Amino acid sequence: MRLYAPGTIENLGHKPPFHRRPVANSRSARKAIRSSERKHLRNRAVRSSVRTHVGKARQALLGTGGEVDVEAALKAAVKALDRAAEKGILHRNNANRRKSRLTAMAARIMRAAGDDQTAVRSAAAGGQKGTGAKSKTVGAKKPASKAKATTAKATTAKAPTAKAAVAKAPVAKKAPAKAPATPKA
Repeated sequence: MRLYAPGTIENLGHKPPFHRRPVANSRSARKAIRSSERKHLRNRAVRSSVRTHVGKARQALLGTGGEVDVEAALKAAVKALDRAAEKGILHRNNANRRKSRLTAMAARIMRAAGDDQTAVRSAAAGGQKGTGAKSKTVGAKKPASKAKATTAKATTAKAPTAKAAVAKAPVAKKAPAKAPATPKA
């Protein structure tokens, strides 16, 4: 039995994502399944294309992709994001956020074009992990303080204080507010 109409998924050269008969009970539900499969394949292809364009633009900005025109790669990525958002494949805020990050990265690189290129490019990409000033100062102090805390715990055993003993003492239950009603005879 043929699950899909001729000229849809089978002729595109793709296998459907599931290899079983749809659970639909009506003709309209089977048609909805077929159309959703077509949309899924199209959306997946467009999303993959967007990822490729954005990745190529990032590589061009960072200089790792060889000799590539940076402006052309950036324009292609922005165009791909806009088209995906226009078709509804990506949410427009998602596309705007990704375009903003790409253009901000390009602006950081262009602003610092006269400096050391490798340092500029790594800073524009977010820098190397663990090399920030904050991680150096805080990271150096933590192991020493942890070592002191562990030796203090191991050498001295704490005796319970008076406050702790009072706080842990069992609390007596209160008597009921009303006396139980006696039945009248």
